[in-house]
Amino acid sequence: MAKSKLVAANEKIAEHVVHGYQKIEQGVVDGYKKMEEGVVGGFTKMEEGIVDGFTKLTDKFVDAFLTRDGETVEEAKRRLAQAQAVPSGAAQTPESAAQPAGEAAPPTEDVAQLAEDTAQQPAQGGGQDAGDER
Repeated sequence: MAKSKLVAANEKIAEHVVHGYQKIEQGVVDGYKKMEEGVVGGFTKMEEGIVDGFTKLTDKFVDAFLTRDGETVEEAKRRLAQAQAVPSGAAQTPESAAQPAGEAAPPTEDVAQLAEDTAQQPAQGGGQDAGDER
């Protein structure tokens, strides 16, 4: 049975509509992909910048305050990481190695002096609780 002109025209229109819809769909998908790449790329650049800045900051801090004589920053970081890997209370320092298990080692002179100095300083604060008169 032969197709009527109306059915043939309807199929042709349907093909054009589907083709047009596919073009629109592809354009939207491509647009979203470009936006995604831009957002992810921007986030990645920000992340790398922040991580690099933080790494530089920690390297300078470790170099200034935590390295020992002749020790590089990398060596100090490894040493500190190993010290943190030991469970708390189980760190073996020369002073605490002779202590029986369960007993805390006496504080070193520096820590004891710092605690004493801190206890002698008057409390620093602000606001009404510190006797602020208005």
